[in-house]
Amino acid sequence: MPAAYKFFAEFAQTWGLLYFVVVFLAMLIYALAPSRKDRFDAAARMPLQED
Repeated sequence: MPAAYKFFAEFAQTWGLLYFVVVFLAMLIYALAPSRKDRFDAAARMPLQED
């Protein structure tokens, strides 16, 4: 295997994993933040409301 391919493959695997873990944690914090509870509760009731 060429050295450049190996370098870029390892770089993508390491930093790609780190990137997705950070994005996942950010989404988790956003979804579970107490300050957004009212907004998400209202969005959950929206399909059940009459027009």
